[in-house]
Amino acid sequence: MESWLQSEVITLKETRISNDIIIFAGTTEGRTLSEYLAAAGIAHTICVATEYGELVLKEHPLVTVHRGRMDEEAMREYLKQKAFAAVVDATHPYATAVTENIRAAVKDLTIPYLRLKREILEEEETGVCYFESNEACAKALEQTKGNILLTTGSKELSVYASSEKIKNRLYVRVLPGLESLHICMEQGISGKQIIALQGPFSEEMNTAILHQYQIQCMVTKKSGRAGGYEEKIKAAKKAGIPVYVIGQKKTETGDTFTEVCKKLEVICGCKILPQQSKNRFEIILAGVGMGSRESLTNEVEQAIRQADILLGAKRMIASYQPKLEKKPYYRTEQIIPYLEEMQKDVEVSEIVTGQKVVVLFSGDSGFYSGAASMYRALQEEISAGRLQASVRILSGISSVAYLAACIGESYQDAAVYSMHGKELLNLADRIRNSEKTFLLMSGVSDVQRLGEILDRAGLESCRIYAGYQLSYPEQEILELTPKECLALQKEGLYTCFIKNPSAADKRLTHGRADTEFLRDRVPMTKEEVRDVSICKLKLHKGAVFYDIGSGTGSIAVEAAGLSNDIRVFAIEKKEEAASLIGKNKEHFGLENIEIIKADAPDGLETLLKPTHAFIGGSSRRMNEILSVLYQKNPKMRIVINAISLETICEIKEVLSDYPIENEELIQLQVSRARVAGSYHLMQAENQVWICAFDFCG
Repeated sequence: MESWLQSEVITLKETRISNDIIIFAGTTEGRTLSEYLAAAGIAHTICVATEYGELVLKEHPLVTVHRGRMDEEAMREYLKQKAFAAVVDATHPYATAVTENIRAAVKDLTIPYLRLKREILEEEETGVCYFESNEACAKALEQTKGNILLTTGSKELSVYASSEKIKNRLYVRVLPGLESLHICMEQGISGKQIIALQGPFSEEMNTAILHQYQIQCMVTKKSGRAGGYEEKIKAAKKAGIPVYVIGQKKTETGDTFTEVCKKLEVICGCKILPQQSKNRFEIILAGVGMGSRESLTNEVEQAIRQADILLGAKRMIASYQPKLEKKPYYRTEQIIPYLEEMQKDVEVSEIVTGQKVVVLFSGDSGFYSGAASMYRALQEEISAGRLQASVRILSGISSVAYLAACIGESYQDAAVYSMHGKELLNLADRIRNSEKTFLLMSGVSDVQRLGEILDRAGLESCRIYAGYQLSYPEQEILELTPKECLALQKEGLYTCFIKNPSAADKRLTHGRADTEFLRDRVPMTKEEVRDVSICKLKLHKGAVFYDIGSGTGSIAVEAAGLSNDIRVFAIEKKEEAASLIGKNKEHFGLENIEIIKADAPDGLETLLKPTHAFIGGSSRRMNEILSVLYQKNPKMRIVINAISLETICEIKEVLSDYPIENEELIQLQVSRARVAGSYHLMQAENQVWICAFDFCG
């Protein structure tokens, strides 16, 4: 279908093309392409399936809108009647049926077919579970509890609404069009369950919706950056809820936005993309250090002085006067629409090129800063042709470097973390194993929390150097004990340095002695058995680990202590044992353990998707537990401990029902020496069988 693309030079026409291009839209990129064609003087037809799709399109004399769904035959007849020069498929990546119809309709016609692909995010986040179909997802949702946010649109709603187990728990986010609302009502979704809004949505907006409706699970399509997929994932992760995604194995083929435009330029004989050399904006993302003028680098100071437009937090831009205007914008979702709107406000011929836009960021732009994510977002807009700009980053002086200089300390051998706007787990454990630690703070409340954590963990010998309002006239360097941190009341900006004179070298292996645990009368996996079991689990950074039948929590503690990035869920049905796990969690200063008081598999449904599980006790529900684990993740690592032949027989029988690989069965016998007078007599512990395997479904 691409034989039309010739290598020879084509002379660009000055005349306007009349209705030669047809776009099957359904994405932001499709609507953007229509705007580019109209701006280039190319008349075209854009096809949308719904009334709302038509409403979001901007009116233009060169644009003909066809509304309504068409099957393959209807498409073929429509294409024959209009004699189009090219067909652009800009439908949604998961509207596979529509794409198949378009391809079939043009197959026997001599019309070039272009697929405008949409970027699909490939990274897999912890807490994300993928499904091949809406039906499979709906079935899995039946095993969950709590409210569900459905963001897959109205067309697939019937699949979910047909289940009485989830229908009344659904909160459906759909487009604010009559067709969408009609489908909701038709499926018996009440008005209070309908969220009719136009996206894509920011992370903050998604977070607000999750909190407002007490959402326990989100359902979405893997719709790419333009569809707000990344913002949904981040919001769900912040809220601590799982995300069910439709589209595990989807891969997009076709041409990028720029590639499609270039091919259309050849077909139409006129320019569509703006000249790269005539950028509307020169964007600079600048780190301003602590905030005072004195802490600016000369390079950043010069950029601010030459700025036509200045953007950033209100306190940062207050004392500067750019040539044109300044706005208190510092979020990506504020800045990109603002720049794109400014770009459209004037005719192309009147555009002043090269206007300097400076966006200010606190501290160093490459150190716990939002500059990097904004840079990526701006580059995506530029690549897609929606923003005519160049972008670069200027570094600043970080508060860590500044504070280190003030107190005469180096920071190349220090641990550096941020508490600013984020949850930092296992802080006591981090400081316990580090002689020097720097912390970026949100304010005085973080300094108070630091003092509380250190005091509770018995780290009262630590000295805290709190840098208050660094670089400003009111700057102070406060030397504090943990208890003095608790009494601090002065509001403002803080960066802290913690000196731990009794820092212990972090153990490179797991293996806490049994005597280190609080135990009472609760059963505990013994030290040597625990060591082998942990090794067989093959845990990794970012793992989500279930310790089922946790007992004292010894396995959970060992796993959580391996890495601060491991999420551990200790599932235990007995009140006494659950209470003891909490005491051991606090005793070892491990905040990445969450205690679930339940009789497994009860209580597992709403937890994050596991990567590993240890089963130390099953209460004769082994098959039920394995069934739920397999449903949540058919590719995960399992280790089971057993002390009776009956349990081993049960395990072997149950495992025949599942696809597994890398199976190991180990019998472990441990003997300990007991002193009897002048003799050491070996006393045998109970034999233990360790069964380890991977689900490979």
